[in-house]
Amino acid sequence: MEVKTASFEKLATPATTTVSGAEAVIKCLLEEGVETIYGYPGGAIMPVYDELYKYQNKIHHVLTRHEQGATHAAQGFARVTGKVGVAMATSGPGATNLVTGIADAQIDSTPLVCITGQVGSHLLGSDAFQETDIVGISTPITKWNYQITKAEEIPEIIARAFYIARSGRPGPVLIDITKDAQFASLEFSYKKCSGIRSYKPEPEISMPQLEKAAEAINSAKKPFIVFGQGVILGAAEKLLKQLVEKTGIPAAWTILGLSALPTDHPLNVGMVGMHGNYAPNMLTNECDVLIAIGMRFDDRVTGNLEKYAKQAKVIHFEIDPAEIDKNVKADVPVLGNVKKTLALLLELVEGNKHEAWHQEFKDLYKIEYDKIIKNDLNAERGKIGMAEVIDEINTCSKGDAVIVSDVGQHQMVACRYSKFNQTRSKVTSGGLGTMGFALPAAIGAKMGAPNREVVAIIGDGGYQMTIQELGTIFQTKTPVKIVILNNGFLGMVRQWQQLFFDKRYASTEMVNPDFVTIAKGYHIKTNQVTERAQLAEAVKEMMESKEAYFLEVKVEQEENVFPMVPTGAAVSEILLE
Repeated sequence: MEVKTASFEKLATPATTTVSGAEAVIKCLLEEGVETIYGYPGGAIMPVYDELYKYQNKIHHVLTRHEQGATHAAQGFARVTGKVGVAMATSGPGATNLVTGIADAQIDSTPLVCITGQVGSHLLGSDAFQETDIVGISTPITKWNYQITKAEEIPEIIARAFYIARSGRPGPVLIDITKDAQFASLEFSYKKCSGIRSYKPEPEISMPQLEKAAEAINSAKKPFIVFGQGVILGAAEKLLKQLVEKTGIPAAWTILGLSALPTDHPLNVGMVGMHGNYAPNMLTNECDVLIAIGMRFDDRVTGNLEKYAKQAKVIHFEIDPAEIDKNVKADVPVLGNVKKTLALLLELVEGNKHEAWHQEFKDLYKIEYDKIIKNDLNAERGKIGMAEVIDEINTCSKGDAVIVSDVGQHQMVACRYSKFNQTRSKVTSGGLGTMGFALPAAIGAKMGAPNREVVAIIGDGGYQMTIQELGTIFQTKTPVKIVILNNGFLGMVRQWQQLFFDKRYASTEMVNPDFVTIAKGYHIKTNQVTERAQLAEAVKEMMESKEAYFLEVKVEQEENVFPMVPTGAAVSEILLE
């Protein structure tokens, strides 16, 4: 017994060594398995960068061209890998430049740890050079944040940061470290965080609620599943597939849920929401049981809440109690990690096919196909359509590529027409709708999935918000594929101006530079397509390239994306033209 106790005590007391706070930061990251950091150095974080220089054979630092690019790249990395993305910046403007990416990660539940340098603790509150209260600024947009002023705090706080970022409903965490804490010494030892007394990442599962859910599903005549990113974050994709195949329930996805179920699966009925497919939007208001899995009833999904699924019994599978009843009242809330709750539900539900109900989806799809899809993919009309480009990428990728899209018309088209065979294949900015997201996010996605083709689909507007990240691609030789769908407009805003503001195109027409010449300046392979006859070969050449590739496609200028649910309308009031 004494030998066992001695052995246990030896294991429970990690060896210590004296290091600086800056080196402790790097050692903590190594303990958490971090191999890639995205960042931009500056005065207040320089001690950490000095230590990082010594560890460059263990941690790959990617120098982005802007701190916002660092957060989006870290997001892309996190989204394709399921790991925590790491971004680092200095104080003041360096820290505030992270804010957009942090806010994006918060609303899209992306696990990030952002580390910022800060002025010395004796200068806090004095308006010192490059001092900004980043903890105060980021409090509303982080899952947790903390300012370290003493070196000895570093191991425990960083361990907590990673635990909080990745556990439960994931999200971004920010750690601000004063410069004196980076220089000071500490006795370093590291213990990964496995729990915090005041933080419960997963709620307890209620079997009575699961039984109620199963009873409602088993007795339903027209059940309908809408699944979101929670299925992906919970690694419950196989369970979702088993559930729809056992019950025969048609399933539709939110844009962040896309790729959790293969797009060609016979029970996958398409996308819900403002520019979603006709059938799932219309039949949301005809189903008798609506089963929401890992989604939050965003306004772009629900349309007018007063007219959303009022006839249906709503079952909501959700890990975050704050989402229950926030927008849509749940008749049967089922709290817990969906990987656990779906596994239990599978044991309770009965097999079914719902053939007549499925036929209703097929009939409405035929209407959408004849009215919209056939025309979107029609190679006989005038200028190239956005969907034609996506379709050519599908032909080359066979559904195995990662598609990263920016925000706007091209985003909706990419979501509607991209084909996916495997999960974690669609990366986009959902809740925040951040233009400029795609180019840096594609860099992170490619580094996270080096063996997969990563294609960024970007509009000419959003592209210019982070175009400087071409420098990151050039320096790191990251072989991402960049497709610019150039219509010379801020397309989504222009569409609204056309439909709802009598074609008053106020500040939406773009006078663009020569994108091909700019890409060539970064020594990136380039091509431009202006005629349909060039498209297939150009896409094929891009997809077969082993290097980064830039392809500009001049598309129809005033093309609109339909179907469309107008603001204030019910999802069943969706427009086909």
